[in-house]
Amino acid sequence: MAQSPRPEALFIDGPVGRLEGLLELPGDAAPRAAAVICHPHPLHGGTMQNKVAHTLSRAFVAQKFAALRFNFRGVGKSEGEFDDGAGERVDVLAAVDFLQARFPGIPMWLGGFSFGAAMAVRAADEVNAAGLVSVAPAAFRLTDLEPVQPVCPWLIVHGENDELVDIDDTIEWVNSMAPGPELCVFPDTTHFFHGKLIRLREVVGIFVDKHTNEP
Repeated sequence: MAQSPRPEALFIDGPVGRLEGLLELPGDAAPRAAAVICHPHPLHGGTMQNKVAHTLSRAFVAQKFAALRFNFRGVGKSEGEFDDGAGERVDVLAAVDFLQARFPGIPMWLGGFSFGAAMAVRAADEVNAAGLVSVAPAAFRLTDLEPVQPVCPWLIVHGENDELVDIDDTIEWVNSMAPGPELCVFPDTTHFFHGKLIRLREVVGIFVDKHTNEP
């Protein structure tokens, strides 16, 4: 089996300085779409190297997407300081602008894990996302603000035994939306999806393929 090319290390012009990124491409084929992947909370060890964020990237690349992970401001080699979500949402927009300039005219998806999922949800309508994948979204970062319901295909994946983001809160949040996103609950699964990353990649791939191929 042919190996995928190594991720391209790069920098993005962000709103408060450079943002460190990794771009993965689907081998020799031209990408049919693109995705920006957002990592978990910067103040709790979250980086673009997080295993769930990496799994999301691989799921998109397997569907012939260009996938861009990046470090939020103040993380790794990214400049700036943590901004409690407000600035990080703008970082997502900068990453999308970069990817759209690199691959103009193809559909743009957003994906994220935990805090990063919340930032992706916040940015989805602003960038007219073609689709959205949220893993263990930190719904508490959304529900105290204006109502959020991106108008695109949207998958939420959550672990039944998530010890950091309560599954009941996520279910209540999803039920408050109509028609709402598709919710997939993994049984016997904690916040970081230990032992479930292969299954996560499969579920995300099925959803992305279905909604990328719709007429």
